Amino acid sequence: MRLAAAALAVSFLTIPALAKSKGVTVSLKTSSGQDAGTASFVPAKGNELTIRIKLKNLPPGEHAVHIHEHAICDAPDFKTAGGHFNPATKKHGMENPLGHHNGDLPQNVKVDANGTGSATFHVDYLSLDPAASDSLFANGGTSIMVHEKADDMKTDPTGNAGGRIACGVITAPK
Repeated sequence: MRLAAAALAVSFLTIPALAKSKGVTVSLKTSSGQDAGTASFVPAKGNELTIRIKLKNLPPGEHAVHIHEHAICDAPDFKTAGGHFNPATKKHGMENPLGHHNGDLPQNVKVDANGTGSATFHVDYLSLDPAASDSLFANGGTSIMVHEKADDMKTDPTGNAGGRIACGVITAPK
């Protein structure tokens, strides 16, 4: 009986570590419900997170990709996703010495003439650890947003990226 209790106690201690080590892949959809690709989030060495984005069915050009604060992607404008996920309450642009967008993911992805694009990013300011303040799973999850224009990397807080054209919900695996 003691052995079973000890094993159970140890298993509860390892649950956060297991949750921290798992990756997650989310589907992105346009406002009309068309498949817009995927985004994968995988823990990497150290405290890094590898983010792989594969876009499709989107207009050609540079598109900003940001993390937003709510795990909701209601069409047509995806405003239910809220503002940018900003656990460190940082400003965008020159006031931010790390060069990233107020703690979220300010990256631009180039979509080619056939509507596809991909990119891989390595960040150390986002996490999949459910207990961390910078966790993408915080408060029920977040969302990943593709905007109509590129992020200018200076305008606070939006990066002057324009409307929201595709969205995916990021929640902890069950």
